[in-house]
Amino acid sequence: MDSWTITLTVIAGAVIIYWLSTRNFGYFKKRGISCVRPWPIFGNMGPILFRMKSFADVMDDTYRSHPDARYVGFYEFSNPVIMLKDPELIKQVAVKYFDSFPNHRTFADSPNEPLFQKNLFALVDNDWRAMRSLLSPAFTSSKMRMMFEGVAQCASNFADYLAAQNPQPENLDMKDTFGRYTLDVIASTAFGLSTDSLKHRENDFYMIGKDVTHLAGIRMIKFFIMRNLPGLARLMNLRLVDVKTTNYFVDIIKTTIETRDREGIVRPDMIHLMMQARDNEAKTDLSMVDMAAQAFIFLLGGFDSPATTMCFAAHFLALNPHVQRKLQTEIDEVLKEHPEGVSYEEIQEMKYLDAVVNETLRIYSPGIVLDRVCTKGFTLPPALPGLEPLEVKPSQEVWIPIQSIHRDERFFTNPDVFDPERFNEVNKHNINPLAYLPFGIGPRICIANRFALMVVKLALFHVLAKCDVLPSSKTCSEIKLSTSEFTLIPADGFWLKVQSRKK
Repeated sequence: MDSWTITLTVIAGAVIIYWLSTRNFGYFKKRGISCVRPWPIFGNMGPILFRMKSFADVMDDTYRSHPDARYVGFYEFSNPVIMLKDPELIKQVAVKYFDSFPNHRTFADSPNEPLFQKNLFALVDNDWRAMRSLLSPAFTSSKMRMMFEGVAQCASNFADYLAAQNPQPENLDMKDTFGRYTLDVIASTAFGLSTDSLKHRENDFYMIGKDVTHLAGIRMIKFFIMRNLPGLARLMNLRLVDVKTTNYFVDIIKTTIETRDREGIVRPDMIHLMMQARDNEAKTDLSMVDMAAQAFIFLLGGFDSPATTMCFAAHFLALNPHVQRKLQTEIDEVLKEHPEGVSYEEIQEMKYLDAVVNETLRIYSPGIVLDRVCTKGFTLPPALPGLEPLEVKPSQEVWIPIQSIHRDERFFTNPDVFDPERFNEVNKHNINPLAYLPFGIGPRICIANRFALMVVKLALFHVLAKCDVLPSSKTCSEIKLSTSEFTLIPADGFWLKVQSRKK
């Protein structure tokens, strides 16, 4: 093949790729819908992929691209996505007309990824409904009360560890520290394991759990390929979780179930409920891989998100000592009334603790964006007066930008200011419930929201009962989000000083 042929082939290939990647870029312009100008090939994902901006900041730029519009456009590569901004429209899509938008977009449509393909978050339609019905009883208030003591013991041990450090570190990596606490909780409640990640710092469960929940670098590129080019992903045989790691989680579930069957062990956790479903008269077809997939998604959601929320809460408390003192006063009063230890109900009744956690979740909600996929044709009202209604076709996606809504001046005064008083008994009734969605909305709301709040509140309760949280020499007062992580992580990390309280 001569040089001219090679050159022409390359040019033709580039033209075809350019055309394929840009052929949909007129979608929003034709309909008068505002959107940020897309890049060739990458759409509006370019600044994220090239680490120019964080995912949250790009979502916010899109959200604010037309302040008056009820929804705006976004190109995930060449795929046009509708970003909803109006709380009433969000309610219609996620609640009222849920049957038209019942699913998340799948990205692991391959037998290579059973832990991602078979978990509750990824399941669709009737498979999702059946699994949701099966798992919902594990997260009722009554089950939380049963699991409370075990989580409280983890939190108390965690606080004891921090208070007893000698000497107290000048700079403590809070993400690593809180992450070890949440991994121990998940190991116990979802996998039936007893771990002590603060003492045994490189135990297998912690190291593997930390690895699989880290969506950055090559894994993030794989994620985008699998999500947007599934055919190419199958051709390349891409996996987010390798065979060894998959087998590790399946083996844990298998060993735990075999032990419980043999010894008649009963624990109020997810595994026990799945065992009951396996043994009921209907003979639910629930394999070991199915069970491992549910425990795995519990790990993904229960490790990073609560740990990140606790990190942001600790950061805000360190920079707002008056808030920390007020919260410690509430904690001290509760402990004075209940020196033998607090119950689930008593933690639930702590108004200021609840306000601190709610305000943290408002400013930095771990779920930056929710997605829904249309399965039945649906008509959205015009984005702006004078425009035509928009026909949403089956397989088209809509996004709900939680983080941006939480930072919108229309719904929260001085939205970038940390102010737990927004959620006190007097003010919280003024908050539009459709504009505060830290755990999602509608039937697809996070199934484990009660559990996540319990884990976060117990950690803050016990840590602040025994310790003060202070700025350190590496603490940044202004948080700039990392551009190399897909989740909410400060570019310079979470660094604080934690010291034992002076009684």
